[in-house]
Amino acid sequence: MPISGLVFVEGARPGDTLQIDILEVASGNYGWTGQRPSQGILDDPEFDREWVHVWRVDDQLAWFNDEIAVPTEPFPGMIGVTPADPGHHSSDPPRRVGGNLDLKQLVAGTTLYLPVAVEGALFGIGDGHAAQGDGEVCGSAVEVPMTVVARLSVRRDFSVDAPEFSVRGPLERPSAAAAGYHVTTGVDPDLYAAARQAVRSMVRYLVDRRGVDPQDAYCLCSVAADLKVSEIVDWPNLLVSAFLPLDIFRLAA
Repeated sequence: MPISGLVFVEGARPGDTLQIDILEVASGNYGWTGQRPSQGILDDPEFDREWVHVWRVDDQLAWFNDEIAVPTEPFPGMIGVTPADPGHHSSDPPRRVGGNLDLKQLVAGTTLYLPVAVEGALFGIGDGHAAQGDGEVCGSAVEVPMTVVARLSVRRDFSVDAPEFSVRGPLERPSAAAAGYHVTTGVDPDLYAAARQAVRSMVRYLVDRRGVDPQDAYCLCSVAADLKVSEIVDWPNLLVSAFLPLDIFRLAA
């Protein structure tokens, strides 16, 4: 993934907190969503191949085709500082010091807090997303070129052990609330298996009831559907829900 950095932050020391105020986010006018074997949450044979879709992106929408468009909420998927452990560190996983967080709430106006682990923090940012569902289940979002303006501040008046962030504004867009959602669920003692069930059911909904190709449906789950842990305390089973906002459909079905 493309990453800008590393940025040495004057005065940042291990044990400090780095405050990142995301001031502006602007994405390009095209994007892509890709899928590789074993990359996403589903291991079904029909998704075991290289696949990519190119999106047209404007100021408000990422157009999948003439009938389906996902409202854009651009954010950088990767924000992090350097871990203290020696050696090579992949940019793929999220870490205690940030990294590939893929938190779709890290839009303009959000403040992120990260624990500093090395002198100067060594900050990096990148992996632009025009739109993404919580979970990014096929392995990618609407990946776009992106410009981000952020302010970095060293804080010593409090500490964090892992990423924390403050969000300003509603978490639900008005058009999604007005159009409603279709929700599928998964139930299993294993949280990952429950999430897989929920996504498979959403793919089936899109294929059977919306006439979408299976691979396209998997893509739409990744960029538009939000996974939520709905029940985690009543063992032995756990419940995961997938919420698909119906405002992505430009034409009634």
